[in-house]
Amino acid sequence: MTPVTIDQHNWLRHTFINRLQTLLLLLFISGYLALLGWLLWGADGVFWLLILGGLWVFFAPTASPQLILRLTRARPLAFAAAPALYRRVEELARRAELPRVPALYLMPGGLGNAFAVGSREQAVIVVTEGLLRCLDQRELTGVLAHEISHIRNNDIRVMSLAMAAGQLTGALSTIGQVLLLVNLPLLLVSDLHLNWSAVLILLLAPTASSLAQLGLSRVREYEADLSAATLTGDPDGLARALLKTEQLQQYGWRRLLIPGARIPQSPLLRSHPPTSERVRRLRELRGQGYVDRGHPVFCRDLYPESVSSCWVESASAWPE
Repeated sequence: MTPVTIDQHNWLRHTFINRLQTLLLLLFISGYLALLGWLLWGADGVFWLLILGGLWVFFAPTASPQLILRLTRARPLAFAAAPALYRRVEELARRAELPRVPALYLMPGGLGNAFAVGSREQAVIVVTEGLLRCLDQRELTGVLAHEISHIRNNDIRVMSLAMAAGQLTGALSTIGQVLLLVNLPLLLVSDLHLNWSAVLILLLAPTASSLAQLGLSRVREYEADLSAATLTGDPDGLARALLKTEQLQQYGWRRLLIPGARIPQSPLLRSHPPTSERVRRLRELRGQGYVDRGHPVFCRDLYPESVSSCWVESASAWPE
């Protein structure tokens, strides 16, 4: 069996860029937090923030997977209901060397979407009914590999820590602004010089932290795309899935009925990169191999009309 190949040069180049950007963004978030501590309390403030940050890394709470599942009305998907889907996830989890195979949940709704929650040891992948209806098996395999890559790369934990740092940054900014307002009368009647640079840093802290978090999220999406391509050996599968889901969302009823939904959003304010750029990077990974139709990750017919009957065989198998 001839293996599927990936363009190693482009893969290594994109991986290096993604990891460098991740490091720089994390340094920016932590550095801005330390700067706020120094502005408010001097060197002692930086020291105690480092202590607090270290403790937070080990003890910071993450969003409860069960809470997220309840909020999204996702329900467990039994193996008997979707054996083909489970076998695909098991094979991808084995390739990703996860300690446990992620559980599968089904979320009602027509939009094509999927996401992962939990940790490497207790992960859950949620797929929507719309995703199962609109993607063929090759495309859905790419989406599952993308979510498993998030789990393998600990992206959920990384984003939780970045969000916690952002919340702490916002709290310190608020404290600084309150102290400034309380002491403003004294500053106006005295000869004390107000450091406007420090004031600007305090005011911009929440915005800067939020933009950095969004940038980090986009970088982790790029990294998950690359990891998914190595798990499946088929960058085109995920690229096709991205294009198809974006097209469905563009013509969805929400974009037709919700005011402003069709106004383009600034790339800086998006949690996900532009689909066109993600597809371009994925297609740069195409090597000289081919997709083996007999490979355990891929189905033999790569272009079925619908996978709803293939993936979920019986809704009666879902637990109540």
